[in-house]
Amino acid sequence: MSHPDPDAVPTQEQGHEADGAAAVDLRAAYEGAGVQAVLDQLDRELVGLKPVKARIREIAALLVVNRARQQVGLETAPPSLHMSFTGRPGTGKTTVAERMSRILHGLGYVRKGHVVTATRDDLVGQYIGHTAPKTREMLKKAMGGVLFIDEAYYLYRPENERDYGAEAIEILLQVMENNRDDLVVIFAGYKERMDVFYQSNPGLSSRVANHIDFPDYSAEELLAIAQLILAEENYRFSEEARAAFADYIQRRMQLPFFANARSIRNAIDRARMRQANRLFSGMGTAVTKLDLMTIEAEDITASRVFQGEVEGLDPARPLI
Repeated sequence: MSHPDPDAVPTQEQGHEADGAAAVDLRAAYEGAGVQAVLDQLDRELVGLKPVKARIREIAALLVVNRARQQVGLETAPPSLHMSFTGRPGTGKTTVAERMSRILHGLGYVRKGHVVTATRDDLVGQYIGHTAPKTREMLKKAMGGVLFIDEAYYLYRPENERDYGAEAIEILLQVMENNRDDLVVIFAGYKERMDVFYQSNPGLSSRVANHIDFPDYSAEELLAIAQLILAEENYRFSEEARAAFADYIQRRMQLPFFANARSIRNAIDRARMRQANRLFSGMGTAVTKLDLMTIEAEDITASRVFQGEVEGLDPARPLI
């Protein structure tokens, strides 16, 4: 009976077998990090947005596989995680950023998994020497998580030679490169303006690898969103109110300042106020639980939107 030579060098075929012996259960890693739970929650929270959800799943899969490669000793460059979310207001960008941060944290790509939201006013100062400390303070707060910069294109104002936004961008670029293993930056805003913003700074464009466009909701999706919002607060539409709100959505989408789900939530809040006023004005009669839950058509059709007006917004606000 022969014994293996302990000093023998393994053949190429044996080496491949040894390499292949290390196995990682990707599904277990996916679920163990809570990724599937976060994605399921995203499906429950956000109506539609199929392209967005598909892209988030792709990014999550890449992160899981990258971790698996590291575990079996395969050298690989860390994936670029900085992102761009483009779309109109109310399309779920902030919600997706929060869920993305939980995925990154679950997989160990960031230490804390929190989200810090910033705008130009949080990053850019009004005088010389003011911008750097403001920007660094926001970056310090976001370290270990996600910095979500909304309406990021306002950082860049080429028409103003004395503007300090360029200084904030340069600091962001340095930190995005040097601390990419502990901070993810998400730039957000209208797609057309974000395209110009990235063209203005090639260094910024090259550091943002993941571009996700958030489409507007359809009228049917907005009605489904309205019913989800009502259900969360233990309200319901009557049949007539449901038809009236479907009509409201069609009208509201044609008016200025429409902000998708945000406009729908505002409309629901105002309908609840009208319902409360209607019930209160009939104080002489007792109300049932169903009365307290039900939004009626008159609570919808009293909106100024049915007269072609924009309700609840300052008409002097510039259209963007």
